[in-house]
Amino acid sequence: MLDVSPEEADDLLCRGWRHFGPGWFRPLCTVCQACLSVRIDVDDFVPSRSQRRAQRCARNLRTEIGRPIIDEARLGLFHTWQRERVESRGGAPAQLSKQDYFMRFAFPADVAREVAYYDVEADDRLVMIAICDETPQAWSAVFCFYDPAYARISPGIANILRLVDIARATSRRFVYLGYLVSACQSLSYKAAFHTQELLVGLPSDQETPRWVRRPPSIG
Repeated sequence: MLDVSPEEADDLLCRGWRHFGPGWFRPLCTVCQACLSVRIDVDDFVPSRSQRRAQRCARNLRTEIGRPIIDEARLGLFHTWQRERVESRGGAPAQLSKQDYFMRFAFPADVAREVAYYDVEADDRLVMIAICDETPQAWSAVFCFYDPAYARISPGIANILRLVDIARATSRRFVYLGYLVSACQSLSYKAAFHTQELLVGLPSDQETPRWVRRPPSIG
């Protein structure tokens, strides 16, 4: 789907669709319920102690919000992040071209946004990029990569908390986190953000989406 308006994007997110590059997608499985669409209710959200610690550790990171762009700093940051992740898992990193980066992270959709993080204590150096969607009712976290040297401060967690603050300041009700997969370590962290809601099933265009509150004790 191309040329999706912000209002249409709100409806798609509410039905469990996700946006990446030029396309929108969602799971096709009708039996398996491993991929759960999850969103944070901004008004009711209260960060945990560990999340507040990550927020404090990232207090020196300055943010700029705008349209996604491509430059050497962003490409270099992505390759540094990818190299550390792939090599730590025994793989070989792949070089991402400017065209690849454009199609994945900077495709010009109406809702696409980039939140760039700069360390004010390190000569305002770019240290993290969060690709997001902004709609009339929500912010949606799409993809995030960062300088591995900052892993100790849990930058991914800090980014989600910053999106909650941005959503609250701009009167957006939700922050969408994508799919929670309990068996996948890289996706299971989403269970720690409360108060959150889970989408029931895969609602069709004719159905009213039903989201249910997820108790903190689960997961």
